[in-house]
Amino acid sequence: MTMTPDPLDAPAIRWGILGAGGIAHKMADAITNYTASEVVAIGSRDLAKAQAFADETGISKAYGSYEELVAADDIDAIYVATPHSHHRDHALLAIEAGKHVLVEKAFTQNTEQAREVLAAAEAKGVYVQEAMWARYLPHYRAIRDLIRSGAIGDVIEVQADHGQPIAHIPRMAQPELAGGALLDLGVYPISFAHFMLGAPDEVHALGSLTDAGVDAQVAMTWVVGGRPIANLTTTMLAKTPCRATISGTEGRIEIDSVFYNPTTWRVIRENYVDGVHSLDVEEHDDRVPNGFQYEAAALARNVADGRAESDLLPWSEILAVMEIMDDVRATIGVVYPNEV
Repeated sequence: MTMTPDPLDAPAIRWGILGAGGIAHKMADAITNYTASEVVAIGSRDLAKAQAFADETGISKAYGSYEELVAADDIDAIYVATPHSHHRDHALLAIEAGKHVLVEKAFTQNTEQAREVLAAAEAKGVYVQEAMWARYLPHYRAIRDLIRSGAIGDVIEVQADHGQPIAHIPRMAQPELAGGALLDLGVYPISFAHFMLGAPDEVHALGSLTDAGVDAQVAMTWVVGGRPIANLTTTMLAKTPCRATISGTEGRIEIDSVFYNPTTWRVIRENYVDGVHSLDVEEHDDRVPNGFQYEAAALARNVADGRAESDLLPWSEILAVMEIMDDVRATIGVVYPNEV
């Protein structure tokens, strides 16, 4: 299995964080405590909020506008941590300023916006990466290696769910902020399945919408080669097990809750020979603190190596996942106000 590099061994770069919400705090902790890099500035539309964030996290500079943040000369990369509805504009702002960019998942609101961001990055010659942090975790890479090696035979079925009771949070409920379960929660099982299996031939979806018109719950079936191969669900109405299983002709891989976090997992092989049942279980424990440090370190390494994109999440796969979510939204009838 491929060894995941230690985030502390990645080159040191200087980060600015755009947006002062909860996920920005987790990234600040990851970079500060688990990489060689440094967060030198935080930017918010509210200077008082930015200063409070800086005071709490030990960041030296606070800016009361995103424009000031991206213009700073002592920043190499910007982490965009605003709602989905603003990812495109804020990524473009950082790209225009010549900064490398890590954009929180889902990458943008839709595929059209994603193409615009990637085209701008290519034209400017800067590195852009989606902050789908699970792609960079040790267990994701190890599990994909096992699948590709044939360790569980031919893959027959993938199951993954992600549900959190967060429908009450304003950004989840508002169409204007590209709310709903799919972009915030469903992107995890979709990206997981795409990482392990590749692109589906077809995606069938059912969903229920809130009164405001965003998706509260979605179920998806992926079809490959004429047969269903992945069953993925997401909801913002309840806490679900948040586990994932990949079943093959010669065994299965079970990933414990929460499957996209640093967690425990196992490879199970069961045999029935002459009426005798034998069981072989390989246990793995890939729990580490935080976990965001792996994606931050990947950006630092790739920039140092002169790469334009990540090998674990190339631009083509960012677009493929966005296209799947666009198709699912079209099927269940979710349209955001600026898309009408």
